Amino acid sequence: MYVERDLEGYFERIKGLYNTIAIAGPRQSGKTTFLKNRMNSRNSYLLMDDIDIRSLFETDVKGFENRYLKGNDVTILDEVQVCKDAGINLKYLNDTGNRTWITSSSETLLGKEVLSFLVGRVSILRLYPFSVSEIMRARQYHSPNDVQILRSIREMVSFGGYPRVVLEEDPLLKEVLLRDLHETLVLRDVARVFNIRDLGALERSALYLANMYTGQLSMDKMSRNVAISYKTLKEYLSAMEKSYLIRLVTPFFTNPNKELTKLPKVYFIDNGMRNIISGNVGMQLDGPSFENLIFTELIKLGHKPKYWQKKTGTEVDFVVRVGNETMPIEVKLNSVELKIESGMRSFIEQYSPKRAYIVNSAGKRGEIEVNDTKVSFIDIMKLKTVFKYMGWNTPDEKDEGSSFQEEYDIR
Repeated sequence: MYVERDLEGYFERIKGLYNTIAIAGPRQSGKTTFLKNRMNSRNSYLLMDDIDIRSLFETDVKGFENRYLKGNDVTILDEVQVCKDAGINLKYLNDTGNRTWITSSSETLLGKEVLSFLVGRVSILRLYPFSVSEIMRARQYHSPNDVQILRSIREMVSFGGYPRVVLEEDPLLKEVLLRDLHETLVLRDVARVFNIRDLGALERSALYLANMYTGQLSMDKMSRNVAISYKTLKEYLSAMEKSYLIRLVTPFFTNPNKELTKLPKVYFIDNGMRNIISGNVGMQLDGPSFENLIFTELIKLGHKPKYWQKKTGTEVDFVVRVGNETMPIEVKLNSVELKIESGMRSFIEQYSPKRAYIVNSAGKRGEIEVNDTKVSFIDIMKLKTVFKYMGWNTPDEKDEGSSFQEEYDIR
């Protein structure tokens, strides 16, 4: 069963602009299925994990072109990050007029070793596990009511959005699939790609993060608890980010004397993966799990949320830039009344945004005005309307330039 992805409209609009299109995202998030669904009789598919295919690509790119690409409208190169000299070889294929759609389950593809060869030649998209709206389509909820929306939220909080997990009906088998995904993600993508040998320390690090997700990360405290060095911990965190296991969200600030500027918060790319690591599969909907879910919805729409907090502790869950607007977002399980809390009020007083949002899973919906700011109380489905799919054709800010230590100076 193929489920229409939110990415499709944007992909169709930009696919003719570049010879090379890269789709990055977690393993088994549906990248290959998405591209194969767009193949025709003049397209071909190559899995770069195949040792014969990979060897020819790495040692004789012209021979690779003649054997596999000649006569194709488009060639899909799947998991191209496993190849040596991928950047310079992809540049050759691009510059000789070949159209390729490439996939990667690691952000290493988008690093300077590859990306520097493809500047101006490639459009980069990211495909994550299913969003709530994609789960609605999978369930054939064409006009979902509040009960169906809440049911889908609870499912995503418990089992996440990996396509195979979503499409499996048996809760026990969902858990089995998640455990297998965890083994693949940690042992293959994180450990092998980033040459991590101490799997025990890597697992302890992932468990620590899973138990404090949506919270602020102290590197010193974590290194002591996990019993690894500060340097090693930085390497592990970078590897887990680049393998789409976690995301570290930095603060939004303009006044470093009054606002936090460095300390990141930890979010998981998928709630189900977080639960399998922590041993809490089937967990109940609560504040942190719903906050993590809203975070994942925002990144699936192509946004790069930050959080805001004063040094006094007053905070707003997320801050998102849309064009020239800075929009604060607060996440609540239940809005009993149309009332904003001190964190949102403080942000409005300091920044005077045109719009602000309270996203809830239940309760009141509507709009109030605070100091000329329209504050809307919305459900999770409204996010897609308000924060329309942006698309990405550039890497994250920290992919190039500053090192991990410079980006997260959090001793």
